[in-house]
Amino acid sequence: MSRNIIITGAAGALGTAVVEKFKREGYHVIALLRPGHDEISEEADDSYEVDVTDENAVLEFVREFQMQYNDLDAIAMIVGGFSMGTIESTSQKELLSMFQLNFFSAFHLVQGFLPIMKKQQKGTFLFVGARPALELSSAKGTVAYSLSKKLVISLSEILAEEVKDTQIRTHVFVPSIIDTAGNRAAMPDADFSQWVNPNDIAEAMHYAVNTPALRNMTFKLYGGV
Repeated sequence: MSRNIIITGAAGALGTAVVEKFKREGYHVIALLRPGHDEISEEADDSYEVDVTDENAVLEFVREFQMQYNDLDAIAMIVGGFSMGTIESTSQKELLSMFQLNFFSAFHLVQGFLPIMKKQQKGTFLFVGARPALELSSAKGTVAYSLSKKLVISLSEILAEEVKDTQIRTHVFVPSIIDTAGNRAAMPDADFSQWVNPNDIAEAMHYAVNTPALRNMTFKLYGGV
């Protein structure tokens, strides 16, 4: 029987690393890509264009998944975005944008796939948090981003309570600065060697999915930052 994993944001730097890791380990990788962006995930077994910030689009994909596949081992919710801004400079529009990208992209998938995991009584939800959501002293300049990621972490905690009597598990992965081409371009004078390699996050996700003794863990991947 295939071990199925859904990976959102599969064409991004972190998503690509996660796709490649789980593919190497024998998983059937189902990649979710942004509609209209000509994205590809070369290593994925199957790819779907799904706007995960749109609850109707997610529900349509859930129905498609149920028709095409048996069960679901894990879902890695990697779609997200980043913005700068203090309390005084952050607009409602910026807040809503971050909530859509970071929180609702995860919430819709949890809402859609939780019944499937409950029915099979197993599975793993993999969330991506952010260091400022845990260390609020560093959130002052990224208010919308930090608040949205705080919601993601709270969602994982509420979900953990919901499934505590099952074999369904939830884990949150909290990086500092991920070593991506975009981050290097934005901070060209930084010491990239101190940043977190996407492959290390992918390794941590694979370890979490394949270690049943771990439940509801927060993995802090801060590198040297």
